Amino acid sequence: MVGSIDTLHRSLNSNGSFYNCNGLEEKLDELRHLLCKKISNYWKERITVPIIISLSKGIEAALQPLPHIITPTQMINRATGVPIENILYLGGPNIASEIYNKEYANARICGAEQWRKPLAKFLRQPHFIVWDNSDLVTHEVMGGLKNVYAIGAGMVAALTKESATSKSVYFAHCTSEMIFITHLLAEEPEKLAGPLLADTYVTLLKGRNAWYGQMLAKGELSRDMGDSISGKGMIQGVSAVGAFYELLSQSSLSVLHPDGNKPVAPVELCPLLKTLYKILITREKTAEAILQALRDETLNDPRERIEIAQTHAFYKPSLLGQP
Repeated sequence: MVGSIDTLHRSLNSNGSFYNCNGLEEKLDELRHLLCKKISNYWKERITVPIIISLSKGIEAALQPLPHIITPTQMINRATGVPIENILYLGGPNIASEIYNKEYANARICGAEQWRKPLAKFLRQPHFIVWDNSDLVTHEVMGGLKNVYAIGAGMVAALTKESATSKSVYFAHCTSEMIFITHLLAEEPEKLAGPLLADTYVTLLKGRNAWYGQMLAKGELSRDMGDSISGKGMIQGVSAVGAFYELLSQSSLSVLHPDGNKPVAPVELCPLLKTLYKILITREKTAEAILQALRDETLNDPRERIEIAQTHAFYKPSLLGQP
């Protein structure tokens, strides 16, 4: 397994779009654990097959027998026996403190049509608009990827004193890497647009992972302090960096590099992910390395990475445990 089970589950049980409001994130984490205990008391007494709405996002990565991912809904399916069509995913774009204050917020619920459409209508309120989508895998994976790149976004913002140009160029490159990665995991992934793009954008702007990146770059936090920060809760993007890097660095998943047409591990086409791994996991580089990667003169136009993903047969069914 990539990372410890404890780390992986903690990363999956936290919503990266939550923003601190007097320790609100920690309180929400505590509430989730209490709810799980309550639910377990009634689980054996249930009469009908339940409908489960998951707030978890990201992946658990496994390297044996072949490199593959396990999504939160797959974990729930295996642990509970509830059919996958009865498990849905609810995600942003939203910020917890804004929902708490009944400010305008959005969400999207993904899964089988028979449940997501009525549930979207049921959950909708004047200040909380809920959309629905069928692409469960892409939204769960993107939910984890946005936390990865949000840490880098925070670093760029801090190191450049909020340079609009640097932040926008980083946004272009990181979203192109996200698109490339999802094309490995799904044959026809949902386009990074609409609610999916909005969720990525709000997390890069104001999520706890972006805050963490800023504090690291400013020297107000260090990696030695761990991934669980007082008042913020678990910074789930850190373990996600390690999981995605280890998965995408496997030679068995090699793709053809556009320059030279030679087989390379997919991570070689993701320079920002590689840099974040060296900053956060191996710690061989400092936060300044993210700017060096961003300003590398040999870095291609991010549009080219998207075109490569969309025009090449990169889809790896084995990554989802499929033959």
